[in-house]
Amino acid sequence: MPEVCTRFAPTPSGPLHVGHLLAALQSRRLADAHGGKCLLRIEDIDVTRARSREWVDLMYEDLAWLGLSFDGPVMVQSERFGVYGHMLERLKNMGLLYPCFCTRTEIKAQIAEIGRAPHATLGYLYPGTCRNLPPDVVQERLARGDAHAWRIDMQKVQDMVGCPLWNDLHRGVQRCVPTTYGDVVLARKEMPASYHLAVVVDDAAQGVTHVTRGEDLFDATHIHRALQAVLALPVPQYCHHSLLKDNNGKRLAKRDGARSLASLRSAGFSPQAVLRSLHIALQNQGIWQV
Repeated sequence: MPEVCTRFAPTPSGPLHVGHLLAALQSRRLADAHGGKCLLRIEDIDVTRARSREWVDLMYEDLAWLGLSFDGPVMVQSERFGVYGHMLERLKNMGLLYPCFCTRTEIKAQIAEIGRAPHATLGYLYPGTCRNLPPDVVQERLARGDAHAWRIDMQKVQDMVGCPLWNDLHRGVQRCVPTTYGDVVLARKEMPASYHLAVVVDDAAQGVTHVTRGEDLFDATHIHRALQAVLALPVPQYCHHSLLKDNNGKRLAKRDGARSLASLRSAGFSPQAVLRSLHIALQNQGIWQV
């Protein structure tokens, strides 16, 4: 059996909040329970969301204040563009990627026209408008520099690998049906690799054996399992934990004003008090009272 290896992988788009703390603790505790290691990864590949070094420095301060430590070197996604580019080329050479020239506005209009509803937490299913464009049209548009994203043809993926399985420690064995979530974007101009591609490549590179993350990412794991299958990457165990909520049962998130760890520290809370509040929340269906 390989050594248990987990990871905490925040995006430095603002100060860490209590939801980040839950994710970090879940990863650290799972590793400690098995005598393993917990790694830290900075997921700053999305330049439209990841901000300045200031947020990374603040994140280190917050983690140190709480007494959370991690093992081994820190992986930084923005230093790995070449690795992701190599993986994209592999997928292109396998005939699994195609350029999509549709804007988000055009996609929404196309979906509205055919009456397709949003799907779960991953947004709208792409209707495949650019999937079968004539090769000469594709080459002409690429040659003149038309803006485009690279999508993966999930029907081809499914034809190639079928419906591979993966295991969630809470929900049991899951069957991945690659076509369920449509032809997701794996790269675009402002984002050299999507979260979906980068996360599976990085988990494999770091030897991650157990992925702990919020239940809001459960659907995305089906996409990740499909990518692992076509790229012949190792398959971790997954553990999708519940999320923290406010008194109305609404998920606590940064965009909804979740309390940042820095604000709690500034307000005079001790690390012990914050951790105690988190423990109480987990005993109370995830309701955060602070």
